[in-house]
Amino acid sequence: MKKITWIIVTSIFLVAIAYYFYSDKEIGNGIKIDKIIVYKSKRELSTYANGSLIKTFKISIGKNSTGKKEFEGDYKTPEGKYLISSKAPHPLYHKYLYVSYPNKSDILNAKKLKKDVGGQILIHGLHKKYTLIGNFHRFWDWTKGCMALTNNEIDDLYDAVNVKTPIEIYP
Repeated sequence: MKKITWIIVTSIFLVAIAYYFYSDKEIGNGIKIDKIIVYKSKRELSTYANGSLIKTFKISIGKNSTGKKEFEGDYKTPEGKYLISSKAPHPLYHKYLYVSYPNKSDILNAKKLKKDVGGQILIHGLHKKYTLIGNFHRFWDWTKGCMALTNNEIDDLYDAVNVKTPIEIYP
């Protein structure tokens, strides 16, 4: 029985190590992404160029993942049509692509609720304290409403995305 347990534990450990170091193909030099589509329920961020799917990333989203973002502090990732409004290195989360949240609909909805709509929704890398978590960050939703990638993935996406790239976020 001890030998079977040891084999199972060792197998799980080896699969976990492989998953941690697994790296999908990169977007590639010279490719410019012209559209991003996020499906929150699948935890996927897909990139497109000239109508063709280029790469899909697995992501973490807001820790209150069900439903559309309604106000600041609800820990939900927004849903709707936005743009990448800026990009830069981030002092804590490696690099970011700033999403143009809130749009007019988001503002009106928050006003109806008599709440602050909030802002600062990003696609970002991992917090500097937790960089070693790598791919394992995807096992739970942990952001305040942002979409998180590994630092290698945000580097890849960052280089291929220009400001004003459309992003559509779906449930």
